[in-house]
Amino acid sequence: MGINKSNGNMYDFVTHTWNAIKGACYHDCSYCYMKRWGKQNPVRLDQKELKTDLGNNNFIFVGSSCDMWSEDIPDEWISLTLEHCVRFDNRYLFQSKNPGRMNTYLRLATLREQIDCVVCTTIETNRVYPKIMNNSPLPKTRAGFMQLDSIMPHYVTIEPILDFDIDPMVDLIKRCNPEQVNIGADSGNNGLPEPPIDKVLELIERLKDFTSIYEKKNLNRLLSTKG
Repeated sequence: MGINKSNGNMYDFVTHTWNAIKGACYHDCSYCYMKRWGKQNPVRLDQKELKTDLGNNNFIFVGSSCDMWSEDIPDEWISLTLEHCVRFDNRYLFQSKNPGRMNTYLRLATLREQIDCVVCTTIETNRVYPKIMNNSPLPKTRAGFMQLDSIMPHYVTIEPILDFDIDPMVDLIKRCNPEQVNIGADSGNNGLPEPPIDKVLELIERLKDFTSIYEKKNLNRLLSTKG
């Protein structure tokens, strides 16, 4: 129980992670890092976590182990999690592959006045890889919902980066109007279809025209292959 200090392959700019909603994620992405611990228990709300002292002046990634905004999560669980967040003076990162539902909650006027947060979606490619993405909304759907929301600051995460088409990929990211784009590679040896390094470097340069770039440490594996 409690918040965990950010470590390992987590974002360096995040100080902690916290998960009140736990268990098997509905999206079931083939590369999910939680799968390294085997089959997950059914998704649930851990009531003990709602007693956690989240402290103050932290930047907390809420829902780092299970997408708390997926369609199978009861509204009550989300509301209780958010109600606990607003009791503390922190900044929160909410990241989802179902940003339409996430933004529906965070656009509420009363909540906007109470919570300091960044909303983020994952767009690992512009392409569709059904056996990898499984139950996740398509990347173009995620970008469309991010485009509709202009209230909260936006991030986009391209991790694990999958092979893509440069112009459509840049267009998807631009539609999200991100303040920051986080780019990382597969850390789990999942045999994913990865782009060649020259394409990754071109994408980074194209994205720098309209946003800031945060390169995760695990991207070094791809960047180091450049001759």
